[in-house]
Amino acid sequence: MRSGAKVAIVGGVFAVVAGGVGYGAYNVLGALRDGSSGGSGSTSASAEVKTGPVTKAEIDDVSKRFLDAWAKGEAAVASQLTNNAAEAEPALAGYQEEAHVTEAVITPGPAVGTKVPYTVKATVSFGGKSKPWSYSSELTVVRGLTTGRPLVDWAPTVIHPELKPGAKLRTGEASTPAIEALDHNGKVLTKEKYPSLGTVLDALREKYGQKAGGSAGIETVIESADAGSPDKSLLVLSKGKPGTLRTTLDAGAQAAAETAVRKFSQASVVAIRPSTGAIRAVANNPATGFNAALQGTQAPGSTLKIMTAAMLIEKGFASANQKIECPPTVTYMGRTFKNLDGFSIADGTLTTSFARSCNTAFIKQIDEVDDDSALAEEARDVFGIGLNWQTGVVTVDGKVPEATGGEAAAQYIGQGTVQMNALNVASITATARTGTFRQPVIVDPDLDGRPIATAARSLPPSVSQQLTNMMRQTASWGTGKAAMASVGGDKGAKTGSAEVDGQATSNSWFTGFSNDLAAASVVQAGGHGGDAAGPVVAAVLRAGS
Repeated sequence: MRSGAKVAIVGGVFAVVAGGVGYGAYNVLGALRDGSSGGSGSTSASAEVKTGPVTKAEIDDVSKRFLDAWAKGEAAVASQLTNNAAEAEPALAGYQEEAHVTEAVITPGPAVGTKVPYTVKATVSFGGKSKPWSYSSELTVVRGLTTGRPLVDWAPTVIHPELKPGAKLRTGEASTPAIEALDHNGKVLTKEKYPSLGTVLDALREKYGQKAGGSAGIETVIESADAGSPDKSLLVLSKGKPGTLRTTLDAGAQAAAETAVRKFSQASVVAIRPSTGAIRAVANNPATGFNAALQGTQAPGSTLKIMTAAMLIEKGFASANQKIECPPTVTYMGRTFKNLDGFSIADGTLTTSFARSCNTAFIKQIDEVDDDSALAEEARDVFGIGLNWQTGVVTVDGKVPEATGGEAAAQYIGQGTVQMNALNVASITATARTGTFRQPVIVDPDLDGRPIATAARSLPPSVSQQLTNMMRQTASWGTGKAAMASVGGDKGAKTGSAEVDGQATSNSWFTGFSNDLAAASVVQAGGHGGDAAGPVVAAVLRAGS
């Protein structure tokens, strides 16, 4: 397949002029389920149904015919060349009618297997405003299961790579005014400079755009199928007047967080100021799509030992300097737990087991506690987990459900049914640091008077002091030493590795504090907590301390 064919627009009629062998670029305006009848491509009952992989010639041919029909504004014809005409036809028609694309040129690249990538250079016009628009997408060719015909495998991403099922492209007056988001020092925050903030800034605009004092412009957006989700702006034809919204974020910490997570294929990090709950940084890689840092749900591994230790100390079952046993393995209610590489600690204390992340030392305490609800209560009543946080954007606020038997034991070391994200674990560290849960916020609650979650009680000062000191020891000589070596100030840490079914390497977790900043990170399949997530947290703490 060759690219570079020319496209002409004559008297408002869209004409395709393909040059060379195969096909090139197509002007664009705006399936029946495989096996249905109708259209020029229908298959008779007596015709032989072809099987096997689609060929290069078939890929080139159906791609050309699909793009050609789309170019002519023939949504019905183009949809018949897909394996889902019922969904394809209105989406293709809407490209012109609702997105108001008046001109577009598609330039396909060479097919890669069954995929045909292409670039789109378009013009969008609405209300007397016009603006060029360009992006890239791709289609996939498959063989129809019942007809045997080569067909475009229909998905909304054929039209635009960020279009999801149920969503649609629309051009018109924006539903909310744009915002100019500022960090707590007044520095401008943009999704271009800080890609991880894209979903956050979209959500803030949706919620606070009207309150920020701006006026709406004209934009091309993706309207989500979920009424509660914000529109995603793709193109601004006229800006209107952006309103100003100050956030709690810190541009320096955010920049460091963005750089740190990019070193891994899947990673997230959040930083919080313990004294106020102000969120200073939120970053993910990938930067677009699901915001794992704020909305993820997965086992946090041994970082949860901060909470378990707090519960044990607060209830009088242990203390930082109390000697506790750390054997290589321990069995509780038929479930066996072990330490990394089967290590043990002879004549050690709770601090030693915490700093070296001894699983068995914590599991052995469950018989002493003899209360399956104790950890869940500590999570809710002291650390504010699951109290419906109102940060200013949508978040998942953690989960430590009541459990029994081996499942309850697994919770003591952050496994089993415990569900957390980087925001939750950073908040746990912030609470341990000060002794009091302060609900994380990204926008001052005074802006909209929203209710802020409060925990039932604070930790006794002696418990908070012991927790903080155990974290200091972890950063000084324990499992967090290497990662925290470059961090200054009064510092502490806790490492974690969380095993995931079907995953050869555990997820890497790390949380730490430096002075009045706490941060937590998770790196998917990153291994030991200090190896992958540790440097991410350290980078953010250095930038924000």
